Amino acid sequence: MTVQDLQTTGRNRRLMTFKSALMVFSCLIFTTFAFATNAAVVKSMRFWQSPESTRVVLDLSAEVEHSIKVLTNPYRVVIDIPASSVVVDLSELEIKSDLIKKVRQSTPVNPGDLRLVLDLTKESDPKSFSLKPYQDYGDRLVIDLFDKKKVAAKEELKAVPPKESKRDIVIAVDAGHGGEDPGALGPSGSHEKDIVLKLSKDLVDEINKEKGMKAILTRTGDYYLRHRKRTDIARNHRADLFVSVHADGFKNPKARGASVWILNTRGVKSEIARWMQLQEEKSELLGGVDSKIRLSHYDSSVRSVLLDLQMENSIAESMQIAQKVHKKMDKVAPKMHKPHVEENNLLVLKNPDIPSILVESGFISNPQEEKLLKSKKYRKKLAKAVKDGIKQYFKAKAPDGTLYASMYRQSIYRIQRGDNLSKVASRFDVSIKELKVANNLKSNTVRIGQKLIIPTAN
Repeated sequence: MTVQDLQTTGRNRRLMTFKSALMVFSCLIFTTFAFATNAAVVKSMRFWQSPESTRVVLDLSAEVEHSIKVLTNPYRVVIDIPASSVVVDLSELEIKSDLIKKVRQSTPVNPGDLRLVLDLTKESDPKSFSLKPYQDYGDRLVIDLFDKKKVAAKEELKAVPPKESKRDIVIAVDAGHGGEDPGALGPSGSHEKDIVLKLSKDLVDEINKEKGMKAILTRTGDYYLRHRKRTDIARNHRADLFVSVHADGFKNPKARGASVWILNTRGVKSEIARWMQLQEEKSELLGGVDSKIRLSHYDSSVRSVLLDLQMENSIAESMQIAQKVHKKMDKVAPKMHKPHVEENNLLVLKNPDIPSILVESGFISNPQEEKLLKSKKYRKKLAKAVKDGIKQYFKAKAPDGTLYASMYRQSIYRIQRGDNLSKVASRFDVSIKELKVANNLKSNTVRIGQKLIIPTAN
């Protein structure tokens, strides 16, 4: 090899070394840039308190990975988020929770990461998930902290049969939306979740004024409940009826009118119904339900013949109740959206064991109806109308063993050959006078085939 060849080889080796170094440097720059673009900022933190848990929502500038661990002595939850930072002043947070004392930042294991610590008042079981951007919300990290003692105590509760044979009819009143899910928005900025909670409380008050009826709220404050959780609460209270309360919203502000809905398993019938179903699916997403869950999948639990029959019976009863409620509301509301009960395939109404109706109190997206719904006086009138419809139904079809059954149920007896009024009175342990008053009889004469109302002693 000549001197010239050696010089050429040296130059080539130096050139290759330089190119290799340049490639490594470029990779480092790319990695650093990619790392920087993936970094996220915690812009704010919000808290929602429910009876059994606290929801913590971190508003983020981008999607993040995260890990959570629970520490004891004292109780705390540690949240690690790689390559992120926080700009909100943690000392100024308004923490609405009986589980969280404070939120603070701690030293992460890896420099550049973010470590947040939730100092707790008691032991908690955390569950977390991410939510993608939707409407006014950006990326979010949601942490649900469950009070372990409250959850355990609830699981230990056993169903205790009522001591008295004449029990109250139980109505579960469900205020739609809540917490992270505001529902429809009114032109003046009012939120559906707030208005329907007030209306639901008014309805509960009206029902509880009635002897023989008792109402419970599924949601008592500003927090979100999954649809299945709402109906679970109704079942735990052995509800005879489930009433979901909403205030409609539509893209056209001219849409108006109150409405009453029942389940329609055959699908969606109108544009308004399709819009409602779309909003319910988005509501599930806002509330943090796994996005893989779809309304169409829920019917998999209602496959047996027995459940199909129960569902048919539940829908039939729901229709009868809804018709009476619709008729009473029509006397109070300025306008009903349709002159009949409407149907939709809504998840919250899919109760094979409980008759269920959904009351749309009006269109909050309509300026005039929004103003009405914000009026306490109007809400009271509307609540009373709904109660009157429910009462009218149960007076005619009181469940067995209820005080309503003893007060309003009437037995019918058809006169047979050889019967007389005295024999009938003796057979049913009532007086002849009571029989005559109940049947508006002027004499003791009866005829074969005649139907007599047998009064029930109160």
